[in-house]
Amino acid sequence: MNRKALWACLVVVALVVAACGGGDDGGATTTAAVEEPTTTAAPPEDTTTTAGEAELGSPERPVKVLFVPSVDAQVIVTGGEIMKTALEEATGLSFEVSVPTSYAATIEEMCASPEDTMGFIPGFGYVLAANLCGVDVGFKAVRFGFAVYWAQVLVPRDSDVETLEDLDGLTWAIPDLGSGSGYLVPLVMLNEAGVTPAETVETGGHPNAALAVYRGDADFATTFFSPPLIADGEWAIGDEPEVPDEFIDSCAADAEGDLYCGPNQEYRVLDARASATTDAPDIMQQVRILAISPEIPNDTLSFGPEFPAELRTQIEDALVAFAAECETDENCAWNDSIGNQDFYGWTGIEPATDAEYDGLRTVVETAGIELEDL
Repeated sequence: MNRKALWACLVVVALVVAACGGGDDGGATTTAAVEEPTTTAAPPEDTTTTAGEAELGSPERPVKVLFVPSVDAQVIVTGGEIMKTALEEATGLSFEVSVPTSYAATIEEMCASPEDTMGFIPGFGYVLAANLCGVDVGFKAVRFGFAVYWAQVLVPRDSDVETLEDLDGLTWAIPDLGSGSGYLVPLVMLNEAGVTPAETVETGGHPNAALAVYRGDADFATTFFSPPLIADGEWAIGDEPEVPDEFIDSCAADAEGDLYCGPNQEYRVLDARASATTDAPDIMQQVRILAISPEIPNDTLSFGPEFPAELRTQIEDALVAFAAECETDENCAWNDSIGNQDFYGWTGIEPATDAEYDGLRTVVETAGIELEDL
């Protein structure tokens, strides 16, 4: 697959799914009166104020923590509240957790509230948000050692479909039109394979897209893929994405809800199917991986373009400490929050820089796309 063509198409598609509003910088200016013609007036003090506006991080004006709705919203809210408590205890600031209705709505909120917001958004969404209004990346996710992830194409296990080309004319289930792994990357894959779905069904989340195939509501689905954990080895880029056939019949969730395959739990499944076992305990027996995409940069924690630097440093330090608790305590609160596999499954965080996304930015510039084109 031509990687440059992949990203070029991908960014073009993404730019049509979101638009941002700008913040309002209004304020009053006081003009100094001059009582005598011979008196030289001192330069007037800047009287532009935020009178009546509470300090950011106060209970009256909490920092807005935004999560894209890539999994069940209630799971996000529950885990987000755990993170909120940890951050408040560490920083003394107040936070407010919310889950906007879509990826695009999350980006719009960050652009519309440039001083108040921090968002857990995909790398693809970060590029869009950075280009639109200057949203700035702070961290990238790490999942079991990988700072990248993939899209996967799911089909019924008994389906005759063997190649992407076989999907032509079939019904496609997706999580969200703004999802990089759930829609945008797969869209390019399908276009390159000459596939035109008969219908595209938006399901509202990655597990829901997998369930659409399980229930027969769609012929195939696209969701995120994370490599399985292997008891006696490590998955490497280029390996088969699916659990070996001989272990499929034994796949089941354990008492904690983690999805394992093999009589001795040789494989732990971490892709979107693992989050659907409550509704479909036998989803591994019914749904298989047809293909995965090239690597996609992992999701980010990013900040509004005017977020105060001092507060940002406090929050970043607190998040590093929050994640580090898991190094010595497997029952750490992080694993009940964003580290939970039913949430975003971040097993760690690493600092990220804007320069890491220059490749995607270059594609946008080369294509000549401007904000006015939206």
